[in-house]
Amino acid sequence: MAEPVLYSFRRCPYAMRARMALRIGGASYEHREVVLRDKPAEMLEVSPKGTVPVLVAGPGEVIEESRDIMRWALARSDPEGWLERDDPELIETNDGPFKHHLDRYKYATRYDDVDPAQHRTAALDILRRLDERLSQSAYLRGETRGFADIAIFPFIRQFANADHDWFDAQPLPHLQAWLAGLVGSELFTGIMAKHAQWKAA
Repeated sequence: MAEPVLYSFRRCPYAMRARMALRIGGASYEHREVVLRDKPAEMLEVSPKGTVPVLVAGPGEVIEESRDIMRWALARSDPEGWLERDDPELIETNDGPFKHHLDRYKYATRYDDVDPAQHRTAALDILRRLDERLSQSAYLRGETRGFADIAIFPFIRQFANADHDWFDAQPLPHLQAWLAGLVGSELFTGIMAKHAQWKAA
């Protein structure tokens, strides 16, 4: 049987969290790097919605949501027990309200009549709650990283990178330490290796 195929884009936070779970689980797969303005027909054929990541796990088995790809990988191998440290409510807040404000802060020109400062403030309110949580433990669900950390982390990184000097000046010491640790981890640096655009032979 052919190995799974992952359609991915290096800088996409959804693809990042999927790749991190695949890597920690030791999954073998073919990586196909997508350029979003030039999406391959092969990807659109299996997933017409045209967003990454997409995992073709086997014949007729296409997984189109990053959290589902994470769970697929970890159901097969979860050496750090990530699934024991899930937090659906935190992740829903990240993927819903936080992502809403992040997009309108970082990409304000894509939206009509948007005040990026207002959305930055709203996102910061969510980050303050995470900082308070991280004052109690090194990670969101205890002393070791887990599903919730990895699902949320790429979006916090994206927010911080929008204006690093401003982010570093905020009173979020626990969140900043958590973020720096994950950014500097071998797991993250490993999944950020560059790949050339995939094209069918």
